[in-house]
Amino acid sequence: MIQLEKRLAPSKRAQYLNPFLAVALTMVAGGLMFAVLGKDPLAAIRLIFFDPIFSEQFGSYSRPQLLIKSAPLILIAVGLAIGFRAGIWNIGAEGQYIIGALCGAGVALAFYPMEGWFIFPLMVVAGALGGFLWAMIPAILKTRFNTNEILVSLLLVYVAEKLLAGMALGLLRNPDVAGFPGSRDLRRYESAHNADLIANTGMHWGVVAAMIAVILAYVMMTRHSLGYQVRLAGQAPRAARFAGVSPTRLVVVCFGIAGVLAGLAGMFEVSGPSGQVRIDFASGYGFTAIIVAFLGRLNPIGIVLAGLLLGLTYIGGELSQMMLQLPGAAIQVFQGMLLFFLLALDFQTNYRLKLTKGARA
Repeated sequence: MIQLEKRLAPSKRAQYLNPFLAVALTMVAGGLMFAVLGKDPLAAIRLIFFDPIFSEQFGSYSRPQLLIKSAPLILIAVGLAIGFRAGIWNIGAEGQYIIGALCGAGVALAFYPMEGWFIFPLMVVAGALGGFLWAMIPAILKTRFNTNEILVSLLLVYVAEKLLAGMALGLLRNPDVAGFPGSRDLRRYESAHNADLIANTGMHWGVVAAMIAVILAYVMMTRHSLGYQVRLAGQAPRAARFAGVSPTRLVVVCFGIAGVLAGLAGMFEVSGPSGQVRIDFASGYGFTAIIVAFLGRLNPIGIVLAGLLLGLTYIGGELSQMMLQLPGAAIQVFQGMLLFFLLALDFQTNYRLKLTKGARA
């Protein structure tokens, strides 16, 4: 018989090396997938990981895009990682991202065409509040009725997508463009535009917010009592209850932080790189951020590196679709492979297979 046996002392070296090994295995497996699709695997891997940064042909466009693509991933992943460390599984960040974008854009369009310095700060507040309130639905259902937060938060993503489609076709639709879904372009509305702080660098307020979130999360997890409660609840839930940690309070706090950061990510995206509320606004950042959180070892500093890496796959994926005609779904599978290999390696690090003699019938 084969049994799983938990290792008494998992290798610390393996825990740090596993993310790098997962990236290497993803390159190998991804290359095989690209070969099966009839594409040059080396050319595809080069386009995804190297050309966006080091190529003179693509670098001038791709390097600023790296910050643009990575910022929402980092912002969302930091919020998710806090909950994951506590054993609280918020899988619905994509929905919170969408609602934050809708609330932020709604405030901007309510003031249109008025100009004023106060409009963008109000959008920030609205985006954060929208994400927070959407995250409170699974949090309250979990604490009041003991529902499964994974299922509730995930299913709310599809509700948010329906609301997005309804707003793009209805209340937030641009009245000046008949027959086309989508809101006004906020990039043309100066008071609501999340423009580059330094021209042509991709450094907008969303990037600044992501860096602030990383610093605050690091301080909280290492220096604040709330961070201690989060770590204790994740590592020893029973001991946490004996230590006076309130599970109800922790669920609400962790969901609230994740909702605020995801809502901010959506607001900064809709007011900047995306520019408008569209049916296809949901880009999958909320789901990809789960990969970022685990690849970054649920550590804010690691999340920055992982966010840059996954942002690179977004840019490289676009280049490979354009240059090699790779299907977009292949890039999503490629990103999924990264999480699969990381979880497989972590499983091997924490458990081992043990052969035992089965009892005779």
